[in-house]
Amino acid sequence: MAYSFKRDQNDPQQYYWFESGLTKEELIKFNNLILNLEYHDATIIGDSASGEKSLDVRSSKIKWIPHSNDWTWLYNKFQDMITEANDELWNFNIYDIVEEIQYTEYHASDSGHYDWHQDIGPGDASLRKISLTVQLTDSDLYEGGDLEIWQGGEVRDKTPRGSGIVIIFPSYMMHRVTPVTKGVRRSLVLWVGGEHYK
Repeated sequence: MAYSFKRDQNDPQQYYWFESGLTKEELIKFNNLILNLEYHDATIIGDSASGEKSLDVRSSKIKWIPHSNDWTWLYNKFQDMITEANDELWNFNIYDIVEEIQYTEYHASDSGHYDWHQDIGPGDASLRKISLTVQLTDSDLYEGGDLEIWQGGEVRDKTPRGSGIVIIFPSYMMHRVTPVTKGVRRSLVLWVGGEHYK
């Protein structure tokens, strides 16, 4: 007896990127707005309820960007980019933006980094399908802090650097931010999904 399944194909180990995802004018607008938001210590999936942090895995400061009128333009822009990437490469069923945009700073003075990890996990993180990250800092203002994506085997792709660059990839892909050795790396992260992968 033969068993057959639908055989649509995609490119599940590839990422998509925009060289000028945010314009200089949009970066200036962003930099003015972000000043009004509060800092938090970054956590990772699985951090203990007691508040103990896994600094060997991640060291950074974050802010959460609310779903408010001031930020609608940014959410809409990222939604359009993710739709384009998904239509081009993966064709996942995606329904909504699961969480708020996360603003992150990696400081060389704190050995800022985020070791190898996936963006999926239990709870709300189980609904993530696509991750978006935006680099906000000019490449010559910091050293280290490379976003690397593991594509299987020995393939560890160092993604393009530069302010305004947007990288989009499936949330199950292993990735890291290498230690910042000089200066500060500033970035944004957003996840979309809505249900489990299909």
